[in-house]
Amino acid sequence: MRFTTCLWPIGLLFLTVACEQKAAPRPTPAPTAPAPIRTQKVPAPLAVPAAAPRPPLNVILITIDSLRADMPWTGYPRKIAPFLTELAAKSAIYERAYSMSSYTAKSISSLLAGRYPSTLYRSGAFFASFSPANVFFTEALQAHQVRTIGWHAHMYFGKNKGLDQGFDEWQLVPGLTFNSETDEHVTSDKMTALGIELLGKPANTSKQFFAWAHYMDPHDQYIKHPESPDFGRTNRDRYDSEVFYTDLFVKKLLDWAKTQPWFSHTAIIVSADHGEAFGEHQMYKHAFELWDVLTRIPLLIHVPGLPHQRILARRSVIDLAPTILELMGCPPPPSLLGKSLVPELTAVGTAEERPFILLELPEDSHNAPRRALIQGAFKLATRDDSHQLSLYNLDQDPGELTDLATKLPQKRDELKLLLDQVYVTNPSVEPYGGMRLRTGKRAAGPTGPTAPR
Repeated sequence: MRFTTCLWPIGLLFLTVACEQKAAPRPTPAPTAPAPIRTQKVPAPLAVPAAAPRPPLNVILITIDSLRADMPWTGYPRKIAPFLTELAAKSAIYERAYSMSSYTAKSISSLLAGRYPSTLYRSGAFFASFSPANVFFTEALQAHQVRTIGWHAHMYFGKNKGLDQGFDEWQLVPGLTFNSETDEHVTSDKMTALGIELLGKPANTSKQFFAWAHYMDPHDQYIKHPESPDFGRTNRDRYDSEVFYTDLFVKKLLDWAKTQPWFSHTAIIVSADHGEAFGEHQMYKHAFELWDVLTRIPLLIHVPGLPHQRILARRSVIDLAPTILELMGCPPPPSLLGKSLVPELTAVGTAEERPFILLELPEDSHNAPRRALIQGAFKLATRDDSHQLSLYNLDQDPGELTDLATKLPQKRDELKLLLDQVYVTNPSVEPYGGMRLRTGKRAAGPTGPTAPR
């Protein structure tokens, strides 16, 4: 694939604008509904025009495994992430951001490809591998001489799964072992040390660079940390201790980065691969379903010179690939399905709802097929063969406890038609590899296109 020369297509502001599972149940009782995430209603300011152009930026993307959307900057009462809360106060906060799926293999690959999970060439295993036929946005960066660096804290990222496609540097923290059921390691300290080592190399940062770090510690097993406050004994209490611990080492990484000459022209993006359940819908951990508690995630974007704002319009991480490319001054490959967030970051008050947000769990060895589509306040969810439909009003029922499919058949059918049209435009690809899938059939799909995409 050919890419044209990188250009910086927009100007950035120098103005400061004041605007404000596994599904098996455990012995602990399940709450009847998740606590709703509070959103701060702020007056919509007038759109502010961009200032004079400036050089393209570096980008550091930090994803934190299993990080829920109910964080302190969205109303969670515990101070479980003091540094990220401080960063949020200087960033664009997306209060209604979504992953494209509910577990790592399908969500992270989709972030890198800027496409829906079912459209990727992938194996049928739960710990899926991805074909080189997929196009990752990092390949576009590489083609334009941008240095690409990734470092991670789980063996899945080091098992030749294809996620390193388009990266010049790709490392795992030392001493990892693989357990398919859980994460047995504490790694935030090692992640930060490895990040400082990699970003301290002149070969990696003497020119424009993209860096991605995936921190793991909020993933179960949930443990208490001496560095964290004692929040209590429950799973959520210990999870909160994990978040505090991870936040501490993200702070150490970025505090070090602030001392580097490249930091003043570096954007920081913080997000997650999926959420986490603590009894909602009788679920624990993640995967297997597409409830909001599993797919709604934090998203903070800090760009030097741009104002803090809270964006209430729903967004998906499918938009991160084109956003990163635009921040870095590179045109997107034609395979991307998302839309850059840069225009609404640089002109406060311009964020509008997308036509829809799509969520997916393509079938694999452990997951039965699931699809969901959000339009405005309404979410339509389908199960298995797509004949089982559920409808929820997320504004009135954020816990998704009341199915409106029979009460609002017109809205149900309207969203089902839209969902079907999405897959006419973006056909699903069957997984490959020969393994038995959750519904009993074999994975016998292609490893690449028969014709150019």
